[in-house]
Amino acid sequence: MTKHNHQTAPTRFIEANGIRFAYRRFGRAGGVPLVFNQHFRGTMDYWDPAVTDGLAGNHEVILFNNAGVSSSSGRVPTSFQEMGANAIAFIKALGLTKVDVLGFSIGGMVAQEIAIQAPDLVRRLILVGTGPRGADMATSRSAEIFAATYDSPEYLWLAVHFSPSPSSQAAGLAFLERKLSRDDRDPEVSGEAASAQREAIGKYIAPAERVFDHLKNIRQPTLIVQGSNDVIIPTVNSYILQQNLPNAQLILYPDANHGSFYQYPELFVSQADQFLRSSHQGDDANLQPAERLPFPSIVSEAI
Repeated sequence: MTKHNHQTAPTRFIEANGIRFAYRRFGRAGGVPLVFNQHFRGTMDYWDPAVTDGLAGNHEVILFNNAGVSSSSGRVPTSFQEMGANAIAFIKALGLTKVDVLGFSIGGMVAQEIAIQAPDLVRRLILVGTGPRGADMATSRSAEIFAATYDSPEYLWLAVHFSPSPSSQAAGLAFLERKLSRDDRDPEVSGEAASAQREAIGKYIAPAERVFDHLKNIRQPTLIVQGSNDVIIPTVNSYILQQNLPNAQLILYPDANHGSFYQYPELFVSQADQFLRSSHQGDDANLQPAERLPFPSIVSEAI
């Protein structure tokens, strides 16, 4: 790819399923690209450049707006299953046959659906601040936080992503400065799009019998990242994911909320990079099935 970064990568468009998807690609080409799936009301400009540029050092990064979000055309579906299908159509339209997928918040729910619907397309999965179908939202303060008023509209994201401690709030202010550093920014998400996302959330977290059964079908190595006290999608849901996914590791960051990887971007990039680049013992054809470790080993591949 070119030498573009988060701030300079041009917005491009591609059509799939009758949708004109907006996307940006940058970073190190030649390996398996990493596709980012964004949170509620987020656009391509809501990612932290410290994370995207950090990972772009060793990976090609693909940011995109799913159907109906910001600069992409179409309507936001009212289910994450449909959002996942649209994301798969976008990825395939780029001519990609294998990707790694990162999903944050509701983007993590979409990422799970991508892995379920197109298992051969997804190599590895990173889930940040998210939960499974039937997620336990009993202690979530999401409605309260999003309904409140703030001295600056951007300070909403201090409450969403960071804990109340002075150190976490300071990290949040640094994040906002990084987040707003791009000049040609995406349009904000429309009220109609946000309403559809809310409806999808309601359907996804609805209680049901054997609600976690779908997780058994996500067999890709999965890295789960969460804050110690997520007040949007409560931290217990990441533990539930780790306990029910066949092949998952959980990392909890201290004094952290929903946007834990924005509070610890350098640490996250290091750990995510190791996860994505490490060798996969299951790829060794000489191993017997009982000897295979499905999760990546700690020995990194040369790139």
